[in-house]
Amino acid sequence: MKLSVVIPAYNEEESIPETLRTLYATLKKYNIDHEICVTNDNSKDRTEEVLKSLQSEIPTLVYFTNKGPNGFGYAVRYGLERFSGDCVAVMMADMSDDPEDLVKYYNTMVEQNVDAVFGSRFIKGGKVYDYPRLKLFINRIANFIVKLATGIKTNDTTNAFKLYKRETIEGIKPFMSPHFNLTVELPLKAYVRGYSYAVVPNSWTNRKYGESKLKIKEMGSRYFFILLYCMIEKFFSRGDYMKKK
Repeated sequence: MKLSVVIPAYNEEESIPETLRTLYATLKKYNIDHEICVTNDNSKDRTEEVLKSLQSEIPTLVYFTNKGPNGFGYAVRYGLERFSGDCVAVMMADMSDDPEDLVKYYNTMVEQNVDAVFGSRFIKGGKVYDYPRLKLFINRIANFIVKLATGIKTNDTTNAFKLYKRETIEGIKPFMSPHFNLTVELPLKAYVRGYSYAVVPNSWTNRKYGESKLKIKEMGSRYFFILLYCMIEKFFSRGDYMKKK
């Protein structure tokens, strides 16, 4: 089963080399057939030049430049329309996600034959390093609300780092979120539409370089909109969008 990894990148010239080299070395070590798909989200720094030079040492690296509209959700969606694998993971460009965890996701999907694998940083075996206290507080409240409202069996729905089969991605289209709320839209739609999933622990490490693109003040209502949309679909769509058996 070929694995694709979609990585959105905006002004990540400092972080992206280590991220991609570590990811490639890990997947090669475990002999996993893969491609690494980076969406350069119209970066204003040297991200595209760095990607071009890295292609000579990472043969599985392909990159696209999203000319617009731009934003985290648009960049991920750009990659999700272009990957070639049988399954696809969304990872960050800032070294916050551990490639060893991706191997766990992949092996879980193969062994359990689930439609998706969700990572959780807040179950036994999960870890966070240098997580800003305010963001952590808001994260735990938001995820509690999502779990309570929908019944999804994970406490880290907002965690972007997840793995989906190609059929799952096709089954949860069309995508609506242009921003970070895509991280909630993907798993909630998969859950609401009856796709199977497993939850495994993963770790998260705060970025070394640059600044986070997530602005909490701007995202609250957008997360709530997607949560509301998925709840309406779950309770009122009469199964029109459910996974075909």
